[in-house]
Amino acid sequence: MNNFMNMKFLNKNMKNLPLPSNINLWWNMGSLLGTCLFIQLITGIFLTFHYNSCTNLAFESIIHISRNVNNGWIIRLIHANGASMFFLIVFLHISRGLFYGSYKLKKTWISGNIILLTLMATAFLGYVLPWGQMSFWGATVITNLLSAIPYLGMDIVNWIWGGFSVDKPTLSRFFSFHFILPFLILLISLIHITLLHEKGSSNPLGINSSQDKISFHPFFSIKDLMSLIFSSFMLLILIFYSPFLLMDPENFIQANSMVTPPHIQPEWYFLFAYAILRSIPNKLGGVIALLMSILIISTLSFSMKSKFQSTINYPINKMILWIIFNSTILLTWIGAQPVSEPYITTSQILTIIYFLQFILLPINTKIWDKFYN
Repeated sequence: MNNFMNMKFLNKNMKNLPLPSNINLWWNMGSLLGTCLFIQLITGIFLTFHYNSCTNLAFESIIHISRNVNNGWIIRLIHANGASMFFLIVFLHISRGLFYGSYKLKKTWISGNIILLTLMATAFLGYVLPWGQMSFWGATVITNLLSAIPYLGMDIVNWIWGGFSVDKPTLSRFFSFHFILPFLILLISLIHITLLHEKGSSNPLGINSSQDKISFHPFFSIKDLMSLIFSSFMLLILIFYSPFLLMDPENFIQANSMVTPPHIQPEWYFLFAYAILRSIPNKLGGVIALLMSILIISTLSFSMKSKFQSTINYPINKMILWIIFNSTILLTWIGAQPVSEPYITTSQILTIIYFLQFILLPINTKIWDKFYN
């Protein structure tokens, strides 16, 4: 009875949650990400019923799920394409946060970045599980990056592999962690939401709108519902008309350690970081640049001492952010190209531009703050 009353109280509080009246559709991404996480958890659990993490049977188990299990094909396609949708919405969510200064909410922003890192790790582990050619060689290349760590690198790599190459122990471990990490993401997401509601949502104007708030339901619940319907419609179009559009053809060939694919590349949502990795000639330098390409977003919480929250008050910041967005898109395209000229030089130029903008952002903000004073 008490549990029922508590649920009723929480439901009522959620409906009456006060939110700034001027927030737009870009603030719907959080609810969409929650839905994506729920879909990935449910479909993932169903897939584990029939998946076999043995290297001799992993590839065949994927074929068995797609061909023999009732509705297994659609569960697998929702899970595989749902991951791409998940990352697309995550990138839009981060872009909105950058544009409207959400990094001013330090705890919320940093917890969000932890979710991003955990999500990327989960996606990488999941990409290895089909045990196709790109899965095997992608796992080999990415785990080998740890060998760049001085003195202990190769020992760490062998420890992760469970041997001297990517094999059955590696696949079993990756499967276990791919199953566990989504529940960790769920936990951190709950912390993220709690931290967000401590100070409340930001808004496009970046001002304190404590006197101008309206309830979540029905004003914003309708917007969330419309966004959910639209996103679901787009996902279903992808699944039913081009289900393998975002998958690498090499991954439809069973893993073979004796045959190397002509061009090894990760999924599209890792390509920008992969391009940055390849642009650095030194292996250790490339690994550091790869990590910093993601971690640098967290530094804005400490480097941006802006007087105002939204970039509306900083015209040049808008231009800088658009340069970051465009350079990320171009790096994603270059990451899918062969390691040859002119792509190598172009990726090096874009890498410099990408990191330079994160230095220019706080500098420009200080200049404009002096101008406003």
